Amino acid sequence: MKITGFEVTALNIPEDDPLANMPEEAGRMRPVVILRLRTDNGLEGIGVTFYGGKMTGSLKVAVEELSALTVGEDPLRIEHIVGKLRAGTGDSCGPGGIFTLALSAIDVALWDIKGKFLEQPLWKLLGGHRDRVPTYASGALRRGLTDDQAQQAAQTLLDKGFREMKTQMALPGNPSPEDELRRIRVIRDVIGPDIKLMCDINQRWRPEQAIDIGSRAEDVGLFWLEDVTTADDYAGLARVTAALNTPIAGGEYLWGIAPFRQMIEARSVDIVMVDIVRAGGVTQWMKIAGMAEAFNLPIVSHVMPEILVHVVAACPNGLTVEYMPWMLCLYEETPAVENGEMALPDKPGLGLKFDEAAISSYKA
Repeated sequence: MKITGFEVTALNIPEDDPLANMPEEAGRMRPVVILRLRTDNGLEGIGVTFYGGKMTGSLKVAVEELSALTVGEDPLRIEHIVGKLRAGTGDSCGPGGIFTLALSAIDVALWDIKGKFLEQPLWKLLGGHRDRVPTYASGALRRGLTDDQAQQAAQTLLDKGFREMKTQMALPGNPSPEDELRRIRVIRDVIGPDIKLMCDINQRWRPEQAIDIGSRAEDVGLFWLEDVTTADDYAGLARVTAALNTPIAGGEYLWGIAPFRQMIEARSVDIVMVDIVRAGGVTQWMKIAGMAEAFNLPIVSHVMPEILVHVVAACPNGLTVEYMPWMLCLYEETPAVENGEMALPDKPGLGLKFDEAAISSYKA
């Protein structure tokens, strides 16, 4: 089997909130790039990448240029192809930036082909640790909402059966610690003590702020505090992690695999979070998962649940899947959420198929 061709398309998809209908900015769009990688026996692997922003046109070209290097290769030799792509840029165009964003789409598409060729879903190929995984609602309880809107959204998520959900602090303006805490407390008032509540800071605090506000929040019973300060401040993160009883999650802003070694060795986090696009695809995600397991740390996903459910389910240290529905509109069908868990698909590969009507309407 050989790769014979590819098709790359740039899209603009709605950045809405289908979980609780609480968008921060009506009409906002998110640029993404999709890939179809084709073989001589009729198989097609798909991949998605983003984070290009105003450089999405450059990202599309990067996916095209790297995909061209895969033509003629055996798609089952994934590490060989990844090595060829790195060599094709002189080993000097990564691990961060456009190269890795493009590589991730190709790597995911290769694993999709492998699953289809072997007639196995990806989660089984990667280890198949379990066939259902917990998931948490993300993207609905945004920091830009009023308290009333946040409570309404939380109730909607409860009504949909979510047993885990994530909100945000580092609120707009110049809030006091008590202003910050008010947000998570009004949500806890709605959801009760038994629902797992996570809170994302998106790198907006200094370590001393995280320790101060995090210690005041301990009575709320957060499942984790996420990205409390600058992602590569491993020492600062370690200070926060050591000071608080609340678990600290982080890693989504790291590129490739090497920074995860540095973060884990510094004991910077209690929970390792990996963004598959910044990591470089399924291949690299699984290496990071093994690294985390060796340090007795759980691993969680960032966005793209329709793909990441496979890797979290494959790992014995997979904890939960972020149910961020940014990309779900691209597909005819995505894994179902049942009683707060995602059921793994039995279809081969990713088990996903692009919705051609949607793709056509979202073309940039």
